Amino acid sequence: MKQRLITGIIAGAFFLGLCLIGGTPFGLLALLMALIGYYEFVKMTGVSPFGFAPLIGYAGVFLFFLPWGSLSLPLDWNTSSLIWLLMLIFAGVTVFSKNRFTIKDASLLFLGAVYVGVGFSSIASLRDSADGHGLFWTFLLLSSIWASDAGAYFVGKAIGKNKLWPAISPNKTVEGALGGVAIAILTAIVFALCSGGLLSVPRAVLIGACAAVVGQIGDLIQSAYKRVYGLKDSGNLLPGHGGILDRCDSWIAVFPFVHLLMLLPL
Repeated sequence: MKQRLITGIIAGAFFLGLCLIGGTPFGLLALLMALIGYYEFVKMTGVSPFGFAPLIGYAGVFLFFLPWGSLSLPLDWNTSSLIWLLMLIFAGVTVFSKNRFTIKDASLLFLGAVYVGVGFSSIASLRDSADGHGLFWTFLLLSSIWASDAGAYFVGKAIGKNKLWPAISPNKTVEGALGGVAIAILTAIVFALCSGGLLSVPRAVLIGACAAVVGQIGDLIQSAYKRVYGLKDSGNLLPGHGGILDRCDSWIAVFPFVHLLMLLPL
């Protein structure tokens, strides 16, 4: 517990400090977290994380962070274009390797690159949001996710009786999940009331609900993936906490999702 607490304080202070600074320092931190997260993802599959095919994935993760819209390229480059090109390259490696690198391996590494790359790049892009309020929006989402986690834990401990998804995560309960949603919504409403008109209460309710529901789904996705490979943690970078994906599984699901629904500025 002591090690977990110390790691949490140090890592949290470092992350929040760079988040306050924003700009290139925070973007580089998000990119580093994404690359480490992809390393953890690949390693869990049993594929060597430093082989030729994973290098394509690392490159793909990096490319998700580039501001394609401001580069004035002659081609129509955007996230969709990059996803398609990444898929084609991974599929092509199966051909040129004569199936030593299989379509199953290609599918997993492609999935990981999109899952991690889009997730973390969405965090970086929101912090530098064009409306100038990126810090507010980032803290809103992070606080809603953390509130959901805390609410689910404490409500589940207090009154949780019905298992939410025992085959994937045996300790989660329906009551805890609903409690997490309620606390996340209340947290988002507090942000709305303190925003000076930047965020309306109805939109805050939607954002809080999305952060809680999608965040819990993100957590279950990571639990399901680890269960397939018989692992407790995705990595050991953060003593007492596991790996980057263990700590950020909700984030990389929530941030792209709220972008998708256009609930927050890009």
